[in-house]
Amino acid sequence: MQQASAVALTGFIGWTLALLVLMELLRTRLVVLGKTPPNAFRPDNANLSPFMQRLARAHANCVESLPVFGGLLAVAMVTGHTDRTDPLALILLAARVLQSSVHLASLSAAAVSVRFSLFVVQLGIAVYWTIQLLQALI
Repeated sequence: MQQASAVALTGFIGWTLALLVLMELLRTRLVVLGKTPPNAFRPDNANLSPFMQRLARAHANCVESLPVFGGLLAVAMVTGHTDRTDPLALILLAARVLQSSVHLASLSAAAVSVRFSLFVVQLGIAVYWTIQLLQALI
């Protein structure tokens, strides 16, 4: 797929945004139903349900990772070297979405192992892209 890097970057941003929108919709519901005062929310949702805590952490994981993964994709696009990132771009996006989805579903030992494996895939891709882009740029 041509422009896979742009699709992956946009998808990563969109997924991060979707998690944030979901969190804010659920928080709004809690306020409207009178279950939580509007000024009682903690950034990590520590005072809310385990699902809401996992949602906050899944969103934070995306925000923390976006500068690295998104930055590499942006470098490739700006410098015209998407040939280095396109082949794995959608795999990176899929690994990120799956990682977040597993995080939302469970904190069991098996789920954490799957989540970690999906993160390792992303890290491996990022290291590979870094090497490939540096070789192309130097």
